[in-house]
Amino acid sequence: MQRHSAPSRQLGEPAPQGAELHALLAAAVRVPDHGKLVPFRLIELRGEAKLAFGEQLAAIAARNPALSESKREKERTRYAFAPLVLVVVARVTAGSKVPPIEQEIAAGCVAYNLLLGAHALGYGAQWLTGWAAYDQDVAAILRLAGNERVIGFVHIGTPQIDVPDRERPAVDEVFSTWTP
Repeated sequence: MQRHSAPSRQLGEPAPQGAELHALLAAAVRVPDHGKLVPFRLIELRGEAKLAFGEQLAAIAARNPALSESKREKERTRYAFAPLVLVVVARVTAGSKVPPIEQEIAAGCVAYNLLLGAHALGYGAQWLTGWAAYDQDVAAILRLAGNERVIGFVHIGTPQIDVPDRERPAVDEVFSTWTP
C-alpha cells in the first residue's frame, strides 16, 4: 500500500548494484509465464552508457525540424537523472500456442516486479515509455531483434524528495461481481 512512482528526475544515487541488483532482477523475473517461453529480457543503462543513449535519442528526435532546442535538450537528458535505468524488453515467440499479448503481459509483469522490488529495497522507481519505446531507430540502437519491443524504461534510484502519493481509484469503482 505504500508503493508509488518517484519521478525519474528526482532519483539520485545510490541505486542497486552487485548482489542487491542481482536479487532485484531474480525477483523481477518471477512472473506468470504461460508456456515457459521467457518472453522478456532486460538491458541495463548506467553511467556513461546511459548518457550516450540519451545523446543518440536526442539525435533521432532532432530529425524533426519543428523540434525546439529545449525539447531536444529534454530528450538528451531524459535518462540522465536516475542512476540506473533498466530497459524491459518483450521477446515474442511467433507461432506459439501462447498469444502474443500474454507474452507481452509477462514482460509487463517483469517491469512491475521491478517497481515492487525497488520499493521493498528502499529505492524509488518509475516505469516510463514515451516515444522511444515505440521507435524503430531506438530499437536498432538497443539491438532489438525483430520479435522484440520495449515494454518500458524502469528508472531506479534513491528519491531526493518526499514524493506525495497520488489519488487512487476507489475499489468500488473498479470491482464488480458477475452474475449469470
